[in-house]
Amino acid sequence: MHYTQDPNTPASADIGFDDFLKVDIRVGTILSAQAFPEARKPAYKLTIDFGSGVGIRKSSAQITARYALPELAGKRVMAVVNFPPRQIGPVKSEVLVLGFADEAGGIVLAVPDDQVPNGTRLT
Repeated sequence: MHYTQDPNTPASADIGFDDFLKVDIRVGTILSAQAFPEARKPAYKLTIDFGSGVGIRKSSAQITARYALPELAGKRVMAVVNFPPRQIGPVKSEVLVLGFADEAGGIVLAVPDDQVPNGTRLT
């Protein structure tokens, strides 16, 4: 499957609502962020709290172009929590943090614009 960052690309093929419901997107709070020099592409190692239902999960996120390490702890993010873990170098990435590419290709995190509890599922 190929993903594009081009905003002029047409929408993907239709899917059923049941397919959408299979993707479990939750809100979490970044507890810590660390440099990830072993990554092939610039990335950070994130530890994210998704509340008691999902728990604390780790992720590798290619967000270095837009975010500095000190600003990430405490930041709210949205992530897919039900993909299988993926080994990225020495890190097992347990969730896929969501974002959008800006014009330069830097990733802008997808975040809730108001307070909801950690672990709240996108509906």
